[in-house]
Amino acid sequence: MDTRIPGRRFLHSPGPTHVPEEVLDAMRRQPMDMADPRLTRCIAACEAGLQRLLGTTGAKPFIYAGNGHGAWEVLVENLIAPGERVLIAGTGHFSDSWALQTEALGRSVQCTPWVEGRAIDAAAVERALRDDPEHQIKALFVVHTDTASGITSELAPLRAALDAAGHPALLVADVVASLGAAPFEMDALGVNVAVGASQKGLMLPPGLGFVAVDQAAMAIAARNPAPRYYWDWRLRDSELSYRKFCGTPPQNLLMGLEAALALIFQEGLDQVHARHALLARAVHAAVEGWATAGALSFFAHVAEQRSASVTAVQVAPGIDVDALRALARERFQVSIAGGLGPLTGRVFRIGHLGDLNAAMVLGCLAGVEAAMTVQGIPFGRDGVARAVACLAKG
Repeated sequence: MDTRIPGRRFLHSPGPTHVPEEVLDAMRRQPMDMADPRLTRCIAACEAGLQRLLGTTGAKPFIYAGNGHGAWEVLVENLIAPGERVLIAGTGHFSDSWALQTEALGRSVQCTPWVEGRAIDAAAVERALRDDPEHQIKALFVVHTDTASGITSELAPLRAALDAAGHPALLVADVVASLGAAPFEMDALGVNVAVGASQKGLMLPPGLGFVAVDQAAMAIAARNPAPRYYWDWRLRDSELSYRKFCGTPPQNLLMGLEAALALIFQEGLDQVHARHALLARAVHAAVEGWATAGALSFFAHVAEQRSASVTAVQVAPGIDVDALRALARERFQVSIAGGLGPLTGRVFRIGHLGDLNAAMVLGCLAGVEAAMTVQGIPFGRDGVARAVACLAKG
């Protein structure tokens, strides 16, 4: 039997994130009969709230019982016929994972190169589009924030690349790690399909994936001969709850989503983004301080490309990232993330998105410093002090 540890373990992975009490309370409610009008109102509130959060008036939201990888599959099966090609902008681990999954579903994938520590190369995307005069590329898939690298790429240059090349490919944006943490305006950016998930900036447990689909993408999906059923937008495009979810809706997660969206809009979306930007600056200030001893550095080379959601801290060879994480979690009650894919063992990651405030971030940073002290990692000792100064300045 595990011994109880007093207090609360700080959760600073980039997902799952801390779940507010109001959301947990909402999820404790009893499920309802599927004909209950309260369920219909809850689903409608979730759909309208997602549209508002995504910055769209015309795109139709579809919500799935599944994670972000499930939502990726939704996109592929609805938009791309077997054998058709997609272009995936290189961002590192998550663009590579999206490519592998898309290929596994029988589609052709072309990727632009990625330079470690950098955002998407929009010029490389435009070259790839111009090199496709027959328009075999049916969609451009883009990861807005790659949580493995802690890098956010601007989306406007990618829409500009499509337009400059005169290419009809759909622009599909993965905003799983950025939505609710950084500004995103689907309609203004010319994004045809956006995909998200529940466990990051939306402050919910894992279990919901969602997409928002504009009319152009819906028309392409309607003509797509790919066999599908559970994922099919055509079958889910209904006013009936059981049709919207191809069966029983994930009611308690929807209740939580309604509560989470209400919290976001109560705080105000601009204020939510400003809070995330401030907390990210505080973490970045701490890392700048830690880096002065030479063993740690930012993985993201360009300051403006460091995300509001997560910071990837690169470690010198010989530093055991897993041991650091275990120390932070088990002795100092701060959970941080490790590296993924090619960054395994090379970075640790501090999540700073969702239901967080300044005190929680400072507690995380102090716990990481304590773990680095025990492990004997050289770091500049004024990291937390720099974060405090940043927060005090506002």
